[in-house]
This record gives sequence, structure tokens and C-alpha cells, in this order.
Amino acid sequence: MVKEGIKIFLRAKPSRGQKGHTELEDGLVTFNVPKEDSEGYVNNKKDLYKFKFEDVFPEKTQQDTIFEKVCKNAAESARNGYNATIFAYGQTGSGKTFTITGGAERYKDRGMIPRSISYIFQSFEQNPNCHYTMHISYLEIYNESGYDLLDPAKEVTRLEDLPRVHLQEDAEGNFHTRNLTVHQANSEEDALNLLFMGDTNRMTAETPMNMASTRSHCIFTIYISCKSQDSPTIRRGKLHLVDLAGSERVAKTGVSGTILNEAKYINLSLHYLEQVIIALSEKSRTHIPYRNSMMTSMLRDSLGGNCLTSMVATVSLEKKNIDESISTCRFAQRVALIKNDAVCNEEVDPKLVITRLKKEIQNLRDDIALAGRDVSTDPLTDEELLMCRERVNKYIECTDPEERLEIDADVRKIHFCYQYFKHLLKQAANSRPSSNRTVNSATSLIVPDQAEKELKKLNELLAQRDTEINILVNLLKKERARIKGPDTEKSTSPTPIKTNSNAQRSVKALSKGRQEAFDIFRRDYKNNATIEQNKSELKAKMKEAKQIGGLVNKSREKNQLAQEFYRTAPYCNGCSGTSRL
Repeated sequence: MVKEGIKIFLRAKPSRGQKGHTELEDGLVTFNVPKEDSEGYVNNKKDLYKFKFEDVFPEKTQQDTIFEKVCKNAAESARNGYNATIFAYGQTGSGKTFTITGGAERYKDRGMIPRSISYIFQSFEQNPNCHYTMHISYLEIYNESGYDLLDPAKEVTRLEDLPRVHLQEDAEGNFHTRNLTVHQANSEEDALNLLFMGDTNRMTAETPMNMASTRSHCIFTIYISCKSQDSPTIRRGKLHLVDLAGSERVAKTGVSGTILNEAKYINLSLHYLEQVIIALSEKSRTHIPYRNSMMTSMLRDSLGGNCLTSMVATVSLEKKNIDESISTCRFAQRVALIKNDAVCNEEVDPKLVITRLKKEIQNLRDDIALAGRDVSTDPLTDEELLMCRERVNKYIECTDPEERLEIDADVRKIHFCYQYFKHLLKQAANSRPSSNRTVNSATSLIVPDQAEKELKKLNELLAQRDTEINILVNLLKKERARIKGPDTEKSTSPTPIKTNSNAQRSVKALSKGRQEAFDIFRRDYKNNATIEQNKSELKAKMKEAKQIGGLVNKSREKNQLAQEFYRTAPYCNGCSGTSRL
């Protein structure tokens, strides 16, 4: 539950005439009304008025700023399942309709209603896990009579062509509308079309204070329902955007005829609204006069009920309208004293409730039938046996955890199903080799294909681990053989080189993580320093042996050349017959 007071804002209309002595600061507006000499020397009339607001918007404030600070939170609350209301109050011609609906000349002049529609549909797209629906209604209260502005059945040429809307009160004191149509909007375009159609049917007239004065109160309502995919509850929120008709002083405007009659009804309904506001602000009051007018009855939840409410007081800063502006600010101050208790409107989906109750009723009927039925001793027919087998197989193959085995309240069929379950369990256990049978045979019965795949995967992983262990063991054995001594190394030198290359290829076949693990094992081996020292000594001896081998090869070549020379040289004349040169 959210308990908070009604938030009040002030918006100043751009002035064309002479301005009065007013100051607009952060959340504070000050009116300075100088005393006139014509009223006499003794004049106790107050000349300085100060009013505190949630925020104050100067004359040049843009529409997007108004929406961000006033209406955005209300639209977000309605999307989350709360009731929200924003209404504009002020004298005629002070900018109420421009604030709520907006201007038609420029796109940036859009009011709260079209901007709220756009924002809500954008938020729908940002939450794909929820299913949202939007419905719209548009009610006009003209001379204390309600009219549906969205009736598509007739061509409207005058206000009387629209269907009349009536209020009905239930036993709990809640008001309900009759003949007010609610239209579903599947897109932003559909919602804006409904808004334009309703604005076309509104009652307007030209007055001395306003060239296009709305002569009625209008309530544009957006209904939003939200259902999450993972939750059975539905959240229902609504957003009321209320454009109240402007109050006016007949003596100042000088109107007559139909416009005078409209002004009477407007001022009377606003008077009843003020009575409701005063009654709500007084804690000792037990009766709130909501029934005095149709407008106060429609706004019953918005004023002191289950709703998050904000008010925009529109004023004109011209000197001739200072008194009306001060009266509007006084009314806003009384409105700010009202406290509302807003709760999230959640309810369980009726379809799910009906389905659950139907299942519960069927279960109870089966229990009653099973308890009160005489047990039959006749054997089951072939059709009944086949039906039981099919339902058991369907129950086993279904992956839904909430699936139930639907069997009639017959003890014979229940016993047969248990027997068939036992048969399938034994059949699944006997179909596998004894070495591959698992302890949990029920699992293999329910998902035999998954169990086979899992077993195959585990066997492949086991074989891979055995291969890796064998490779590491062989590497350790070869390393130990190299450490034993040069004689052993000499006798087995060809084989280790070949084995080492094979081992290196095997190690390269390992994954990166396994290779790192093997490197860490080799580095942390306790005799690693001795192994590295022996490697260095073996390399030095090998190098020395190669040098000695080179010298031996050179000596052998010299001996071969000398023998060849003596073999082919001629005999010397001065020497013995066996001597050669």
C-alpha cells in the first residue's frame, strides 16, 4: 500500500496583457496585490499571498517538461497495476485543455494524453515477458449529463446524438457506468485515433475569455492489464486524465443564453468538487458528498481513495486575472491536504481458477465414486486393457512434470496399471548387459534414450582419461631410464629418441589445459634439478664426442691417402727391388 497526499503543480499561461506583481520560484509562487486608494484609508485587505507547490512551471515551459515531471510517474504506476489520476483545474482560458490534450498545430505541443499513450506502448515493448492489453474510454459531462464520446454506431452531428451515460452504485458504495463503451487499442495508432474521434465530438464554444472554450468536463481513461508468463496473477491499472471545465465569473464575462446556462452548471459542479475537497481535508467529517454531482462520483477513487493523484493548477498572470489565480491556488492548497491509499490491483486469472476448480471437482467425484462403488470381480476386457496400456505409455513419454495418469475409479484398472509399470521396469532392466545396468532402474525406464546417451558419454570420457594416464606414465618411465646413466643411455639412445618423439606428438594431442597440467607436474618433480643437470652434462659430452669423432674421421682419411700413395708409386733405381719411390 502506498499512502501519500495529492501532489499539486502550478503552470503559468503565457500572458499577452499587463502582468500583475507575481514571482515564480522553486516550488513557490508569490502574488503582490497593492492596495488601491479608492478603497479608503482604512484598508485591512491582504496584499501578499504565498503558495507552496510540488513544482512551479513558468510561462515558457515546454510540454515535454510537464509530462516528465507530472505525468510520467503516473503512467508508469498505471502500467504496474495502480490507479492514477491527473486533473487540471483553473479559470477558463488558462491552458487546461492545452496541458491535458495539447495543441493541434505543432507536434511538440502534444499534451499529456498522447504522450502517455506513446510512453505506455514503448514500455510494453521493453517488457517482452509480460502480456499487456490496453482499453480506452472517453466520457464527457455536459450540464450534469454524461455522454460517450467514442460511440462508433452513429454519425454525430450534435451532442444529443451521443448515447447517454448513467451511474449506478452497488452495495459497497462503488459507482459503475452504464452505456460507456470501452475500446481495445492494439497499437499507438489505434489509441490516438480514439483520442481524435473523442476530441471531435467534444462540446466547445466561443466566450469572451476563450475563443475555443470547452464547455464540459472530460475524463479520458486508459485501462491496462498485465499478465506475466510465469505468474497466474493479473495486474489491472487505470489512468484517468481529467480536463475540467474552467470556472468563470459571469459578471466579468457578461455571457448570456446557452453559454450562461453552461457556466451555471460548470460553476455548480466545481462548487460540489470544492465541497468534497473540504470534507476530505477535515478529519472530523464522516460523510463525504460524492453524490452531489456526476463528476465527483466519477472521481471518488481519485479523491481520498485507491489512487495516486496529481493536480495541475493553471493560472493566468495578467493583472485582471489575479483574483481568479489566487482563488485557484487556494483550492490547490486544500487539495494537497487529502491523503490517498493506493494499492496494487492484483487478481488471479479467472481462467486458471476455473481450470483448477474443475480438476479438483473431478478428483472429488472420483474419490466418491471409488469409495461408494462395489468392487467388481469380472476380468477386464481387451479394450479396457489396451486403453490402460496406452494411457500408461502416454504418461511415461510425456515430459510435463504436472502430467497425471488419468484412470477411472476402478480398482481393477489401478491394479493392472501397477502391474504394467512393473512389467515395463523389468523389461527395461533385462534389455541391458549386466555391466551397464544402473542402480536406479526407474530412471532407465522413464528415459531410456537419455540414459544410453549419458552412459556412452561417460565411457568415452573414461577411455580418454585412461589414454592420458598411459601417456604420462610412459613419459615418466622414459625420463627415469635417461637418469640412470650414460651406459644405459648409450645402449638405448635410438629407442628413447623415437619414443620421445611419439610422446611429444601424444602430448601435443592433449588439450591446452592438460598440457599446462603436465608442464606443472614436470616442473614440480622433486628430481627435476638432477634431470636438468644430467641433460646439460649429456649435451656437453655429446658435443665433445662429436669433436673427437671428427678428429678420428680426419685421421682415417689421412691413413687411407697414405696407403693409396704407396700402393701406386714406381720403384726407385737405387733402391732394392722391393723399394718404391
